[in-house]
Amino acid sequence: MSANRVFLGACLLACLALAADKSWEGKFRQVPQPARVREYIRAMSEEPHHAGSAASKQVAEYVLAKFREWGLEAQIEEFEALLPTPRERGLEMVEPEKYTAVLQEPALTEDKDSSDAGQLPTFNAYSPDGDVTAQVVYVNQGIQADYERLAKLGIDVKGKIVIARYGGSWRGIKPKVAAEHGAVACLIYSDPRDDGYFRGDVYPKGRFRPPQGVQRGSTVDMPLYPGDPLSPGWASEKGGRKLDRAEARSLPKIPVLPIAYADATPILKNLGGPVAPEEWRGALPLTYHVGPGPSKVRLKLAFNWEVRPIYNVIARIPGSQFPDEWVIYGNHHDAWVNGAQDPASGNAALMETARGLAEISKQGWKPKRTIVLASWDAEEWGLIGSTEWGEKHADELGRKAVAYVNTDSNSKGLLRASGSHSLERLVNDVARDLADPETGQPLWERMRADRIEAAKTEEDKKKITSRADLRIGALGAGSDYVVFEEHLGIASLNVGFSSRDQTGGIYHSIYDSFDWYAKFGDPGFTYGRTLAQVTGTLLMRLADAAVLPFEFSNLVDTLSLYVDELKKLKAEDVDLSGLGPALAEMKRAAERFDAARQNGNSLSPEPLRELNAILYRTERAMLSAEGLPGRDWYRHQFYAPGLYTGYDAKTLPGIREALEQKQWSTARRQVEVVRKTIEAVTREINAAADRLR
Repeated sequence: MSANRVFLGACLLACLALAADKSWEGKFRQVPQPARVREYIRAMSEEPHHAGSAASKQVAEYVLAKFREWGLEAQIEEFEALLPTPRERGLEMVEPEKYTAVLQEPALTEDKDSSDAGQLPTFNAYSPDGDVTAQVVYVNQGIQADYERLAKLGIDVKGKIVIARYGGSWRGIKPKVAAEHGAVACLIYSDPRDDGYFRGDVYPKGRFRPPQGVQRGSTVDMPLYPGDPLSPGWASEKGGRKLDRAEARSLPKIPVLPIAYADATPILKNLGGPVAPEEWRGALPLTYHVGPGPSKVRLKLAFNWEVRPIYNVIARIPGSQFPDEWVIYGNHHDAWVNGAQDPASGNAALMETARGLAEISKQGWKPKRTIVLASWDAEEWGLIGSTEWGEKHADELGRKAVAYVNTDSNSKGLLRASGSHSLERLVNDVARDLADPETGQPLWERMRADRIEAAKTEEDKKKITSRADLRIGALGAGSDYVVFEEHLGIASLNVGFSSRDQTGGIYHSIYDSFDWYAKFGDPGFTYGRTLAQVTGTLLMRLADAAVLPFEFSNLVDTLSLYVDELKKLKAEDVDLSGLGPALAEMKRAAERFDAARQNGNSLSPEPLRELNAILYRTERAMLSAEGLPGRDWYRHQFYAPGLYTGYDAKTLPGIREALEQKQWSTARRQVEVVRKTIEAVTREINAAADRLR
C-alpha cells in the first residue's frame, strides 16, 4: 500500500509540474511582438554585412548588446576562415557578335537599400581564378541527368564553357559536375520561368527577380565537408593549423560566375545546335538551343584569397537541475548583401525567443536544462561559424548536447519542419498547440489541410489522414544544423514558415531588403512572432521535460519507408533482407519504451539524469566512426546531403548512393554498416526502457 502511495504521490507531483510548465509556456507566448521583430530586421538589414566585413561584426555586436540588455549571459566567440572576395570580374561574348555583360544589379528609386555602399559584387564564392575563352553549351540545370541527355544528342562539353540555370540541385553541384565532364568554366543564371516574370510581377512591383537580379552564393563542395575549406574536421582559429589551398578538396575546380537573365539572353539567343528538350526551355523570348556555339565567350575572374575573422554570438540560460544538459538554438546573422529575409527574418525570431525566455526568467521561471542561443556567422559561405564552433566544442557537445533547433529565413505561410525523426512527435505536438496568425486554426490543422490538398492520389491522401502525426522531412545541408546532426550525432530540427510558391525571387541579391520584406515577406511581421513562439515552446519542452520528449515509433516507421525505397532501386546481388529483422527489433524496443514512459515521472534526479543521457545518446548511436564512403566528415548513417544534390537529403546515404552509382561491393558493405547501426540504436532504446521498468 505504501509503495502505491509513493507512486501516486510521484504522479501527482508530475501532473503539477506539467501544469506549471504549461503555465510558463503560456506566459512566454505572450511576450513576442511583431513590432519587436520588425525592429530587429530593420536594424540588422540596414547595411550590407557579408561575413568578414566590419559591418558583419557590427551586426554581431548588435545581437550581443541585445542579449545582454535582456539580462542574458552572452559573449562573442571569434574564429577565422578563408573568405575570398572578387578583385576582377569580366564576361563578354566575342562570337558571333560582341556583348559585354553588365554584371551589376541596378539600384531602384523605390528601395533605398538597393543603393547602399559596401555591397559585394555578384559572384560565386570560392570560384578559382581564371581567364578562359570557349564556345558555350546550354546544360539546363547542370545535373548528371542533363549531361546524359546531352550525350544522347551527341554533344560533348569538354573544353567548353557551360551555362546552366539555377534549380534542380544546389548551385555548387553545377560547376562540380561540369568539371567532371571536362568543361573549362561554368555560368549560372536565373531563368524567369523559375523566379522571374513568368511567376509574377518583378520587383519593385512584385516580389520576383528583375532582369538584372543575380543570385550570389557559395560553390564550396559542402557534401564533402562544410566549414572553413582549410580546416576540415578541426576548428579554424587564429594561429591554428590550416591546409594549403591546393589541398582543400572542397574548393571548386573551374571558374564559375552567376549572371542575370538579362546578361544570359544574348548568349542563349546566339546558340545553335539542337533545340533544347521541352522541359529544358525557360521563359526567355527565344528558342532554346543547346549549342555548342556559335556563342563564344571570355570569362575572366580573379579574387583576393584572404583569411578573415568571423563572429559567433553565444548566450546561455543556465539549467537549474541539469546544467550539463544543453538545448541549443541557432540562426545565422551574416548575409550576402542586406539580407532582410535571409537571414534577418530568422535571426529576429531567435532574438525575440531570447527576449521572451529572459522575460519569464525574471518572473521566476528557471529551465531545468541549460539553453544555449547562438547567432552564427559565415553560414552563407559554407556553414562556417556553426561548423567551427561545433568542431571546437565537439567533446563537450558529445557529453552534454540534448538537441539542436535551427531556423534560417522566415516568411508568411505554413510551418515547415525537417529533422531527426525521434523528435517528430514533439514537432507535431507543438504545432497542435499553437495558432496560425492568419486563420486562427492550429498550425497543425493548416499544415495537414495543405498536404491533403497537394496530394495527387487518393492513396496519398489516405497516407496523410490515417497517420496520427504529420511527417517531417530529412535534413541535408541547407543550414547550420549540419555539424550537429550529421557530424556530432545531436538530434536536430530545422523549422520556419514559408508559402508553397515562395520562390525567392530576390534570394541572395541586393533586393533582399527591408522594403521588399515588409511588403512581400511577412508584411505584418506576425509570422516572425509565431516562429519565436514555436521555437521558444520547443526549447521549453526540451529543457523542462522530466523525461526528454524523444519518441522512436515514428523513427522506425520512417526508416522502414527508406528501406522500401532502396528496394525499388536496381541492385545487382545486394541483399537488403537483413535490415527488416533489425527494424522489427527496433520497433519492439520503441513499443517497450512507449509503454514504460510514464514511469519516468517517479524517478529521482540521478536516475532521471541517467535515463535522459541514454535518450539523447540514441542519435550518437546513428553515427559510424569511419563516416560515409569517400567523405568521412559525414558520419550519420540515416541522413546526409547527397553528393550530387547538395541541399537535399539522401536517406540511408551510404547504401543509396552506392546503389545509384552501381558500386555493388560498397553497397553490400554499407548494408552491413546500417544493420549494425540500427542494432546499436535499438540497444539504446531498450536500455532506456529498462531504466523506466
